[in-house]
Amino acid sequence: MKKKRFSIGNKIILGFFSLIIIFTVIATIVVITNSKNNQLIEQSSTNIRPSVSALQEFKHLVTQSKMLVTNWVYLQSNDTDKKALKDLHNVGYPNLKEKLSGLKLDWEIDTLQQEMDSIFIEFEALLKTEQDNVMSQLVTFDHYEDPFIKLTAAETIESEVLPRSASIMKSLGKINDIIVQTDQEQQLTIRAESDNLTKMAVISAVIVIIVGLVGGFLLARSITKPINYIKDIIVKLGEGDLPDDQSRKFNNDEIGEMAEAVENLVNGLKSTSSFAENIGKGNYDAEFAPLSEKDVLGNSLIEMRDNLKSVAEEDKRRNWSTSGLATFGEILRKNNDNIEKLSDDIITNLVKYLNCNQGGLYIINQENEEEPCLELKACYAWDKKKYLEQRVLIGEGLTGQCWLEKDTVYLTEVPDDYITITSGLGEANPTSILIVPLKINDEVFGVMEIASFNEFESYEIEFVEKIAESIASTVSSVKINEKTQRLLEESTEMTEQMRSQEEEMRQNMEELQATQEEMQRSQSESQGILNAINSSLASVEFKPNGEIVDANQQFLSIFGFTLEEIRGKNHSVLLPPDERKAAETGEFWEALTQGQVKSGEFERVKRDGSSIWIRSNYSPVKNSTGEVTKVLALSFDLSDYKK
Repeated sequence: MKKKRFSIGNKIILGFFSLIIIFTVIATIVVITNSKNNQLIEQSSTNIRPSVSALQEFKHLVTQSKMLVTNWVYLQSNDTDKKALKDLHNVGYPNLKEKLSGLKLDWEIDTLQQEMDSIFIEFEALLKTEQDNVMSQLVTFDHYEDPFIKLTAAETIESEVLPRSASIMKSLGKINDIIVQTDQEQQLTIRAESDNLTKMAVISAVIVIIVGLVGGFLLARSITKPINYIKDIIVKLGEGDLPDDQSRKFNNDEIGEMAEAVENLVNGLKSTSSFAENIGKGNYDAEFAPLSEKDVLGNSLIEMRDNLKSVAEEDKRRNWSTSGLATFGEILRKNNDNIEKLSDDIITNLVKYLNCNQGGLYIINQENEEEPCLELKACYAWDKKKYLEQRVLIGEGLTGQCWLEKDTVYLTEVPDDYITITSGLGEANPTSILIVPLKINDEVFGVMEIASFNEFESYEIEFVEKIAESIASTVSSVKINEKTQRLLEESTEMTEQMRSQEEEMRQNMEELQATQEEMQRSQSESQGILNAINSSLASVEFKPNGEIVDANQQFLSIFGFTLEEIRGKNHSVLLPPDERKAAETGEFWEALTQGQVKSGEFERVKRDGSSIWIRSNYSPVKNSTGEVTKVLALSFDLSDYKK
């Protein structure tokens, strides 16, 4: 939108209007200054001076409190000072606090109000200390005669009253100094403002003269300067020169508009010159706007730029395809011995080179000759659901149809449920799908499928088809090499397995023979131990309920029984008659069945009814599940020792 023009006539009117404004401003300043001085004088008389007087009174009150409470401690019979101290607590300080509280509301410095409140709190705490530690403690003659009470009161004077009184006095002095300084500053301000009013009359006359002279000079300059500028520019344009210095402002009047039009002409010529220079350097994306629809030179330059850009794009595409073929040829040469590694490198680099989003590489699996299928060997950023569908039959879906028809499939309208491109921010359908068969000599070895948010250019599709031929040739060679290598490895593995099994059988035979020899030695040792026990100790074997199962010859000799006489009998047949009934229902065998070992000296009865003493150890024997299956008792005769 074009700015409203400010003509020369308007400038003259503005000059006279400026003088009127100057007089108005000076009058306003005089009125404001007088009002401000009156406010300062009123504030000094109604607040500052009464505040100074009240602070001096407070300082006197603090000093009086300190002296009276000291006299209370050391002058027992001075009732006059005591009464004065009480009046100070109850009347003097509250009245003074009320007076100061009203005055401090008009103090301009907020910190002084807060500090005054802190002094009130501190002094009230001091009065509380005097009341609690002195006035309420030293009341009667007995109190003064008590050395502990009087010493405590004196200690309060020294450690509490005197230091805190000094601190309050210092704070009051600080506030008083600030208020006095404020009063002095206000007096200086009043005098300064009065002097300023005197100077104002002189200055106003000088300003009017200066404004008149400056206004006339500026008005003349605003007319002559643009005219001189226009003259210089036109002279340089006539010589074919484009001036560099264009960063100047012009007045918004008739002459200024003329100067601005000349400046726009120079800038337009410079822009045209710069655009032509960028085209010469090969920068075909440089922005340029013609001066108007009738700008013949500008429009011709744009048409030339578009033609040169088209040629450059064609060269760029050709170089891109050539570089890509060389890059993938090198990848195919490096990984021609492993089809998984080859597939992964191909699809990863191809997706990145095409600046796509997803890709998958399928290789034909012919292990089942009756039903060959496409098997997903490698993928890049593939959708999880799609990735799990690793096997595709011929003619199944777009991928299987590409295999069947042996021709490229290119879609720009992708169904919503076909595939999605997923990232950390969400998922979306691709814009285009490119499916290319890996074909050589009309034989298909696999299929490549690539998805992108962008549409594929024709030269990109042609490039992928050329790459697919090279991949098919390499895959054919790799599959033959892998099959040969696999057969060789299987043969070697079978030979190693047979050799390993033979060695393992030999070691097992040696271990079995060593185990048999160890078992024979263990049996001989165990038999020797049993023979030694049977020859020295009497042993008897019981069922968990106390029924006798077996006994050795030593046991039968001690008790005079034969094995047939006691086998199947209860343990109680060996006990004295008075213990038999209790033994059948006692806790002895119950503890053994729970796995506890019982040992001690026991009285027993022989076959002929005579008593003997034996030392026995009853040991429960458990099976693999922890259940007690029998009890073994080992004993020897103590009868001779007892006698």
